[in-house]
Amino acid sequence: MPRSNASHLDVAVLGAGFGGLGMACRLRAEGVRNFRVFDAATGVGGTWWVNRYPGCACDVPAHLYSYSFAPKPDWTRRFAPRAEIQAYLEQVARDRDLDPHLELGCRIERTRWDEGQGLWRLDDVHGRRWTADVVVSALGGLSRPLRPDLPGLDEFAGRILHTQAWPDRLDLAGRRVAVIGTGATAAQVVPEIAPDVEHLDVYQRTPNWILPRPDRPIRPWQRRLYRRVPLLQKLVRFSIWLGSELRVPGLAWSTRLAAGHRALALWHLRRQVPDPELRRDLTPDYAIGCKRVLRSSDYYPALVRDNVDLVTAPIRRVEPDGLRSADGRLRRADTLVLATGFRATAPVPGGLFIGRGGVDLAETWADGPSAWRGVAVHGFPNLFLLMGPNTALGHNSVVLMIEAQIGFVMKALEARRGDVLEVRADAQREDNARLQRRLAGTVWNSGGCSSWYRHPVSGRNATLWPGFTWTYRNRLRGFRPAAFDRRTPAGPQAAK
Repeated sequence: MPRSNASHLDVAVLGAGFGGLGMACRLRAEGVRNFRVFDAATGVGGTWWVNRYPGCACDVPAHLYSYSFAPKPDWTRRFAPRAEIQAYLEQVARDRDLDPHLELGCRIERTRWDEGQGLWRLDDVHGRRWTADVVVSALGGLSRPLRPDLPGLDEFAGRILHTQAWPDRLDLAGRRVAVIGTGATAAQVVPEIAPDVEHLDVYQRTPNWILPRPDRPIRPWQRRLYRRVPLLQKLVRFSIWLGSELRVPGLAWSTRLAAGHRALALWHLRRQVPDPELRRDLTPDYAIGCKRVLRSSDYYPALVRDNVDLVTAPIRRVEPDGLRSADGRLRRADTLVLATGFRATAPVPGGLFIGRGGVDLAETWADGPSAWRGVAVHGFPNLFLLMGPNTALGHNSVVLMIEAQIGFVMKALEARRGDVLEVRADAQREDNARLQRRLAGTVWNSGGCSSWYRHPVSGRNATLWPGFTWTYRNRLRGFRPAAFDRRTPAGPQAAK
């Protein structure tokens, strides 16, 4: 339950997923006790708490999709399902005694910088007001669901649900279901619901490159071995990391270097889809990696079921009893599943972060988010970001990026010494200009597709880091005082 004694905090952390919990672990390890982690959900886990659709799992091997400081030797599968990841994060919170610092079921609705006092003022959903010297946003880029702009959607007479808000114990037996979207979420949910429904229409705008997903159980004897010989698990984690890093040249240097992955994806498609017409509809016409590459071994088999149709004709409008496509056909449905992803290039709602001079971060990011090295934004003093702009990955585990950012925030807190830190405008501008030059030649910008990696209006890639994880970690190795303006707060906090 939310606590009633609102007070001043040294650090306020927004979000209790991998980023927020990792930040909390590090704060406690460094002796910081006056902090809170706020989350609208009633449990920890972030995206792994909220997303509960059938088949929800991670597409990064579990030994790498976990904190380096909290290895889990008893993962049950190579690719962990959602519930196991959430349980892992709950265990981390228990083991490091984070409960006194958690404000769950407590959405922060507004944070406003008070220049006179040199601190942040926070309003929560319960009407309480907090102040904090430093705010760390761990909201992530995949926290705001995207609802498609389809004519007639509000007129649909049946049930509409976004995969992020999947209800418990939903029974789809005997239903006629339409799934809109064929990205990573659809590739997981479609195989799970296809055997149960009467009929399933899967609406595809653009086909995806799909690689086999080599999932398998981790045997009890292997788990015992990892527990007894921790070094062995570290070696497995290192091998996964290294193999993932080797994908960078084919994504960031030359698409010719991704020929092996392209051949594997085409072989996977031919092997699982015997119908040449369906196979043609499922074959992308852009470079592999331009969109997120999916990992699935059961999506194609689901599409060849007798009760499943892949619909490639664009949706003209939603009608009360189904969807009418551009070919004029009405395909009846009583349930719409929106597997349409998230607002990755608009990750912050308006009014949440109000910086110096009353500037709204959402307005600052109107043409796409940008930040200095993904962690700080000019005009927003003492605000640090985890999983900020251009720090998502198309090849490796984002937990590696999060840990690098947490390390930088701790260095900034140490360097701050009670002062106000704000990244310089010229430093942020030069950093982003260099970043966009590096992105220009990557497959994400020149691969011949449109994707959620790029802002829909400006076209700027505001999402991905165009290189190795170790190069990003090196960029955050030190605090970099020259990139920040420092000033002493004018108000009472100056005496702290």
